Amino acid sequence: MSSVYKINKGINKPIEFKGLKAQYIAYLAVGLIVLLMLFAALYIIGVNMFVCLGITALLGTSLFMAVYHMSDTYGQYGLIKKMAKRNLPVFLKSSSRRLFLNLKASSKNQQP
Repeated sequence: MSSVYKINKGINKPIEFKGLKAQYIAYLAVGLIVLLMLFAALYIIGVNMFVCLGITALLGTSLFMAVYHMSDTYGQYGLIKKMAKRNLPVFLKSSSRRLFLNLKASSKNQQP
């Protein structure tokens, strides 16, 4: 008894699986692997089985909710654009025009 999952991908469209788009599928997969390792570590340490299950279920639910929320909010490239925008400077400060004058002079020398 095998399940067949349909992965929709049209022309110039991102991969979509159960409502998740593009890189969010990988985020969810990595999160689930981390949860599995956390459960195994807690169980090996000797934490009660029901406590392990409770912690894993709580973190798993929050993982699913967070990943689906990011997928719906930002879409395919939105989260990457948001992280890139954070690295842009707010303004450029210069105390001298020498840098810009040298740029203009050097660009004239390079043209044929």
